[in-house]
Amino acid sequence: MFNTMTVTKAAGALIGALLFLLLVSWFASSLYHVGSSGHVAEGEAPAQAYTIPVEEAASAEGEEAAAEDGPDFATLLASADAAAGEKVFGKCKSCHKLDGTDGVGPHLNGVVGRAVAAAEGFAYSDAMKAHGGAWEPEPLQAFLADPKGVVPGTKMSFAGLKKAEDRANVIAYLQTVN
Repeated sequence: MFNTMTVTKAAGALIGALLFLLLVSWFASSLYHVGSSGHVAEGEAPAQAYTIPVEEAASAEGEEAAAEDGPDFATLLASADAAAGEKVFGKCKSCHKLDGTDGVGPHLNGVVGRAVAAAEGFAYSDAMKAHGGAWEPEPLQAFLADPKGVVPGTKMSFAGLKKAEDRANVIAYLQTVN
């Protein structure tokens, strides 16, 4: 059935096919090379066909900070609209009440000027109790912007009011509820 010549022919065909694939691969890689060529010195950027100019991130951060600065909070609070603040307070109503009873969060009537964590009967987090101070407009606006950033460990899961105008309007509304 199998003799030496048949095995030699089969081995020759297999080795010839592998040699053909090796040569084709070598030829194709010389035509279509992907990756670095190996001719770049260490620390040197490889040659590119074209580059895309990208603005520096620092200038974008500077523009964002300049846009965010705007007027100071005292100016915003002086021109705040309590009626608009009542609409924004709708985001707070799911947890806070204004009738003197506590909900998921403490009641907020009389909150402006009140000591932090001072609503009787509400179980504040240890972080809020340790925060101290009073809810004057400046600390209140900072807390409303980023509750977890100002009081890490607070139970308040609200992400915060990002617009300074909204914070000023809500504080103006809460001052009328005192």
